[in-house]
Amino acid sequence: MSQPLSSKPTTNIFGSVPPPHWTLLFLLFLCTLGFYTLHLPSSSAAFSNVRNSLRFHKIYLSFATNSTISAYLRALTLHPHLAGTQPALQTALYVQSHFADLGLRTHRVEFRALLSYPLHASLSAHFSDGSARELPLVEPGGAGAEVVPPYHAYSPSGAVAGAQAVYVNMGREEDYLALRRAGVDVKGCVAVVRRGEESRGGVVARAAREGAVAMLMYTEGERVSGVERGTVMKGLGDPLTPGWGGVEGGEALNLEDSQIFDRFPKIPSMPISPEVAYSILRSLEGPQMPHHWWSDALGPKPVGVGPGPTILNFTYQTLQSVCIQFSRSYMKAMLQVLIMFMEGVLGYDPNRDEAGEKKIATIHNVFAVIRGSEEPDRFVLLGNHRDAWTYGAVDPNSGTAVLLDIARRYALMMRQGWQPRRTIVLCSWDAEEFGMHVNGQRIIGSTEWVEQNLLNLGSKVVAYLNVDCAVQGPGFFAGATPQLDNLFIEVAKKVKDPDSVGMTIYDNWMITNKVINIQRLSGVDSDFAPFLQHAGVPSVDLYYGRDFPVYHTAFDSYNWMTNHGDPLFQRHVAVAGVWGLLALHLADDTILPFNYVSYAEQLRNYTNLLHTLVKGNVSLDPITASIQEFTSAAEEAEEEAMKLREEESNSEFLVLKKRTLNDRLMLAERSFLDADGLQGRPWFKHLVYGPPGDSESKLVFFPGIADAISTSTRMKRKEGEAAIQHEIWRVARAIERASSALRGGIFTERWS
Repeated sequence: MSQPLSSKPTTNIFGSVPPPHWTLLFLLFLCTLGFYTLHLPSSSAAFSNVRNSLRFHKIYLSFATNSTISAYLRALTLHPHLAGTQPALQTALYVQSHFADLGLRTHRVEFRALLSYPLHASLSAHFSDGSARELPLVEPGGAGAEVVPPYHAYSPSGAVAGAQAVYVNMGREEDYLALRRAGVDVKGCVAVVRRGEESRGGVVARAAREGAVAMLMYTEGERVSGVERGTVMKGLGDPLTPGWGGVEGGEALNLEDSQIFDRFPKIPSMPISPEVAYSILRSLEGPQMPHHWWSDALGPKPVGVGPGPTILNFTYQTLQSVCIQFSRSYMKAMLQVLIMFMEGVLGYDPNRDEAGEKKIATIHNVFAVIRGSEEPDRFVLLGNHRDAWTYGAVDPNSGTAVLLDIARRYALMMRQGWQPRRTIVLCSWDAEEFGMHVNGQRIIGSTEWVEQNLLNLGSKVVAYLNVDCAVQGPGFFAGATPQLDNLFIEVAKKVKDPDSVGMTIYDNWMITNKVINIQRLSGVDSDFAPFLQHAGVPSVDLYYGRDFPVYHTAFDSYNWMTNHGDPLFQRHVAVAGVWGLLALHLADDTILPFNYVSYAEQLRNYTNLLHTLVKGNVSLDPITASIQEFTSAAEEAEEEAMKLREEESNSEFLVLKKRTLNDRLMLAERSFLDADGLQGRPWFKHLVYGPPGDSESKLVFFPGIADAISTSTRMKRKEGEAAIQHEIWRVARAIERASSALRGGIFTERWS
């Protein structure tokens, strides 16, 4: 029998029984206190953690082995692994199994994307002496049957017969202007173009506007080997799912949708070898080549630019098909139907001509997660794309091999007791090579993932650290958003330079450049683009060397790397050192190592440059005023960060204060985003860093202002000035938002 309830409350240490809601609050207080007691170190422990972090940094660097990275690269490059193919899936599984074997938690996330594959193209020339011959579209020296032939992904089908050849230099606006001055009309011609800095797609689009019916593109260089593959479609991400992730069963646009059609070029194009290009150019007559074209061209200089008299016949056929993955027997039956259709209707010979194909394919992003011990909901991402046009020893698997080695080192550290404060995610992207608008590419794998996870990324990701081609040759190059400059410099002081005995990367950097030249990330050069330019995540990009001669060719192989790029894999080790240490600081430092004073200085430099470009009744005062306020906010945030770093106590109040500051530092970059995006290009949201709409623009900052300056030349003066002024105000408001984010308030007064 239970004891009868007393009519008088039992006395306790508080003297009375509290009401139920006070009991609940008290229990919550005890739980909170218990959590911080168990999970937060004391002041002495806080100091110990700092020493522990430094110790693990040294341990991380001590785990470097050249031979391990070499072995990873050898395994990754045994076969070509173009995105959407079976070898590409096998490469994804290799990376995932490597992560899993290290004891890391792994994920594989699949998307459906429209990819493009070649099967055949032909090119023949008829010369003025009456001779004719087929021109080879394969790489000199030959390539294995498993290597995809040289092609431009997403080039439309087309057949051109009896068209005169014309040389258009690099296919820029100024090149066509020079041709018009010489009386050369390219309408109805096949344009032969020398690859420059502008994207392939932009060059092809301009040729179409000028009236050309097809384009042949070659890449020349002192040591160039092979034929450069690439893509010619505009935009980022899967074209069928603009702005959202392409998941199985999800929404997708139709191939005939106008949004999709506008992203494809209007004329066919094909990459050719320099040797084929020179054989055409030597045969041209007509007006002489403009003198200023001679300066940077390496090959034989044509006497004339054409048109003609050489006649070209060009064919590239594309079968528009959506091939969902069916059973093998069904696919075989469908293939027979397609062959019968092409034999009967298109005159297709399966033993000779094969059509190019656009198809829906499955791509695979692979992740490894190291959960944070104290802030598991804050993420530091390290990313590299895995797919390659051919073997990909440089592009991109030099970076993939380094990523695998970083995973190995982190796993060894975990066995010695290390766990990051914040969560680290290692990201291996697919289908980057099928994409990037600028520089001829259009990122897909990382873009699909960013679009699918935009809200979480915006609220939780500290930074994204990208490496594409880790090693292309000598010379260290770094790119970052400016708040990461100081961290980059500090890390460069800790990593040995691979090419200079007894020196660090920082030492060699200073000797070579005299100043620290950290590039900015306005281009759409790699997978950092969706993170920074769409999601506003502070980002980094780093690599050794540039302009390697086997870019996107069948000669980008393990043998080339061991003979030319990095025979001893010392540069790979250096990249692993910088990349991994950057992540360790961002994941382990109590206060995020962001310094927005550097950002303010960079913005002032940009504004000074703008003063030389804007004219008339256009005022930069709004930006100047906003930068002044941003500078004050940045200095206040830096002062607060310095004080909090010196605090050894880890009281609940101090921990929350540090967390609040970190959130402000993390979110300030998001303030530079604008919901409407750039005019005519709404996917690009960042108003400080992004590609200009005019591919010939020299501005690498404030892309909206750059676009307005370019378009104002085609407007009435007052309308043009108003358009520029509007973009100036948009940037000023973005900088004001960043000031507010750093201060943490929604009103104008400063919050302590």
